[in-house]
Amino acid sequence: MFVLEWVPFEVTAFAALGILLVFNIITPEQAVSGFSNKAVITIASMFVLSRAIEKTGFLEVFADKLYTFGGNKKWLTIFIFLLTVAIISGFINNTASVAIFIPLAINLCQRFKISPSKLLLPLSYAAIFGGTLTLIGTSTNLVVSSFMEDHTSLIYPEGIPAFSMFEFTKLGTIFLIVGIFYIMFASRWLLHSRSIISSLTRKYHLGPFFTEFKVGPDSPLVGNTIKDLGISKEYDLEMYMIIRDKKRIRKGLNSVPIQKGDILMAHVGIDKMMKFSEEMNMLLLSDVKMTQQELTGRNHVIVEAIISQHSHMIGQTLGSYNFRNMFDGLVLAIRRQRETLREKIGKIILRFSDTLLILIPKGKLDDLKKSADLIALEELNITLKYERYWWLSILVIPLIMILASFGIIPIMKGAILGVIILLVLRSISIHDVYESLNLQVIFLIAALLPIGHAITSTGADKLLADFIFSLSNSIENPDTKFRILIGVIYLLSMVLSAFISNTAIAVVMTPIAISMSETFMLDPRPFLIAVCFGASTSFMTPMGYQTNLMVFGPGQYKFMDFIKAGLPLSIIYWILAVYAIPKLWPFIQV
Repeated sequence: MFVLEWVPFEVTAFAALGILLVFNIITPEQAVSGFSNKAVITIASMFVLSRAIEKTGFLEVFADKLYTFGGNKKWLTIFIFLLTVAIISGFINNTASVAIFIPLAINLCQRFKISPSKLLLPLSYAAIFGGTLTLIGTSTNLVVSSFMEDHTSLIYPEGIPAFSMFEFTKLGTIFLIVGIFYIMFASRWLLHSRSIISSLTRKYHLGPFFTEFKVGPDSPLVGNTIKDLGISKEYDLEMYMIIRDKKRIRKGLNSVPIQKGDILMAHVGIDKMMKFSEEMNMLLLSDVKMTQQELTGRNHVIVEAIISQHSHMIGQTLGSYNFRNMFDGLVLAIRRQRETLREKIGKIILRFSDTLLILIPKGKLDDLKKSADLIALEELNITLKYERYWWLSILVIPLIMILASFGIIPIMKGAILGVIILLVLRSISIHDVYESLNLQVIFLIAALLPIGHAITSTGADKLLADFIFSLSNSIENPDTKFRILIGVIYLLSMVLSAFISNTAIAVVMTPIAISMSETFMLDPRPFLIAVCFGASTSFMTPMGYQTNLMVFGPGQYKFMDFIKAGLPLSIIYWILAVYAIPKLWPFIQV
């Protein structure tokens, strides 16, 4: 069910949890233990702290200043951009990082006149690289560390300490350096240009949208044909159908005399849609009717926006979300991966990463940009927001990381205290807290952790570990045997995470990795590092990582783009991991 995605991941996880409860494989106390787990509480707190930094606008200002070092040197500027994204993603949630940097990436594309497809997928990959740098860089690291701390204490008399804040940095830095140079190459040679952008509002477009126009009584089209007026080229107009008195005309459309009340179904360039509607006295049809006055180009702009990861729009329709009243805007079309949805837009159930084409009053554009539900593909006002104790929001995460790295305070306690301090000093509001929490991730992890315990308690981990052992039975050299096991664990985690939630993979693979280390009484760290990096570096599919989905639509990517760019990188990382992990985390008897 995780692979088929018939229902959301967290629903599948809770269904599995329910089955385990019914068959008494876990107790009710164990079933709810995930909600009190240190990893879950830390992840929830980090969502809030990431949101606090986002609110200040500091990251945009910081990145904008860095770009000046690149000057007019395109590839140097792109290198600085990707490196900045990666480093910041080591400190805040990856999806938050990508949401911040998508508009900045499009600005760079405009500046250097390159296709968004050349930069948006590298942006997603850079955020994934960054997530491997620190313990808090990705939820997978926290989940594996927490599971290791809980379960190795039952196996090893002395116990195995949890991962430190910067323990991942050694291998993460190697991955980051190799990855940045690889995606610079991939951007230039493996990713095709799909559109050159010259503006981010009316002139920036991802392709033509299918639109319906109703011919007004005073339209210059009445009594004439499209061919007579010679307007196809002027408006980038491609006729599809004319509907007249419930009859559908499909042939010779450019030579059919137009009548009052005709409905023209056509592809029109996004930048020409407004002009065509006004100059030809046409009414733009939609599920929500708009008057001709509302369509005046002087008062409205067309903008694209992506539905964010924790958007309240997910699972709703535009009507139930009350989009029209909230933004006084009209959604003209929805792009869902490679598909453009135009029919009955008001009844479409919205999903994460859907790209909306929106007609909106200029006065409401700032509201759209500020909304946490949408990521506007629009020029940013890059300014620092001097709200109450804004500087504290910027300092709190680095301070927590420093204190945790020196063992002064546990990461969970530091994260909770950070949230409390920001709330007490009113740097963030309780509304910001609710808005920042990604309940899908929190509920998914809380449901998966007891399943991990069930894998251990039933002995399933040992059965799976024995199967993996059998692959290296003929190898006598212990070091070679352990390297092969590292390679198998990494490969399994990497391949499965291309189709299933990386957190789910981590929960399944962690007990197996611990069971392997227990057999030889080895420090489990090398095996668990393989799980963390294998599950967290998913490049081969758009569904493998949420940041990949976020750039899929705006970059106009095809599934094969992820294979072409991601498969070689995945193989490189696999080889690197098999060689580097035993060097950095030796196989030590405990």
